[in-house]
Order: sequence, then structure tokens, then C-alpha cells
Amino acid sequence: MTDSRTTIWHELQHYWVRPAMIAATILAFDQVTKAWVLSTLGTIEGTSRPLIDDWLSLTLIHNTGIAFGMFDAGFSHVFTVTSIIISLGAMYFYRYHLPGPHLLSQICLGLIVGGAIGNIIDRLRFGYVIDFVHVHWFPGIFNVADSAITIGVVVLALFLLLTGDRERQRPTSDDALLSDLLNQDPRQPGS
Repeated sequence: MTDSRTTIWHELQHYWVRPAMIAATILAFDQVTKAWVLSTLGTIEGTSRPLIDDWLSLTLIHNTGIAFGMFDAGFSHVFTVTSIIISLGAMYFYRYHLPGPHLLSQICLGLIVGGAIGNIIDRLRFGYVIDFVHVHWFPGIFNVADSAITIGVVVLALFLLLTGDRERQRPTSDDALLSDLLNQDPRQPGS
């Protein structure tokens, strides 16, 4: 029983604590900013307040599509289920297919999952996602969750492109020691 507890604790500590803390931080920041925007702008879609001249403003929209208002066709429940599946897939991919536990992959997972949960909460509460960051030269209005997901995906993709399989192929010190012990010939002197 103690070995299984030690294994579970090791798994949590090395793989899941840091991404969970990052996801919780993103989720909290996302929900606080959305609540602040609703209290500042009200709930009427299209309400806008300039922040920096004609470059940046707060503009409230009810997004039933995906990030940045794409595919806005009233399929909010489909996107909720899709977001949950993608989040679970990201966690599986992180644990079993990424080099790890690596700080950068943990940060990226936290960003992706925290952002996804933030938007899932909106879809469950309102039937749409609250978007409000309006950069006038950019072709969409977004929120903190969208930004976290986008940054997490882009940085993770760059990390994987730059490292390739090098991180996965490098044996850890425990694996190298075990390999050395298993490859020794017990009939050799000094073995």
C-alpha cells in the first residue's frame, strides 16, 4: 500500500501539481476579468469602451463559436463537449507523449487547460463565452482564456519543433543506472 501511495504522490508532484497551479491561476484571472467586464460594461452585447485611442477597447460580445468568434453558428453545446475532449486529450498527450516532466510543457498544459475550463464555465453558465478584448487591427474579439490557450498551443508547438525527440531519448540518471546494472555480466570479475 505504501508503494502505491508513494507512486501516486510522485506522479502528482512531478507531473500534475505545477500544471494544476498554472491552470487554476489562469482560470481565476479569466473569471475575474469576465466578472469585471460584466460589471463595467453591463450585459448588453456590443457595449464598448475605448482604452487606448482607436487601437484597443473593451467590447462585450456573446461568443457561441470557438476562439476569436470563429464558427459562430449557435453550436455552443457541441463546442463545450469538444473543449472537454480536447482538454482531456491534452492531458493524456502531456503525460504519455511529451518529454517530461519539463517545465515548459507543464506551463503550456496549464495555460491550455486553464483557458479551456474558463470558457467551458461560461458556456455552461450562459450558453456562450464572454469575449471583450478588442484590438482593432485584429480580426476577432477574445478573452484571457483564448489568449492562454493560444499562447500555450503556440509555445508548445515551437518547443516540440525545436527539441524533437532529443528530450525523450535522453535517459534519466535512474534509467541509465538501471541499464548499466542489467547489462553487466555477473560472471565478470568486479561486477
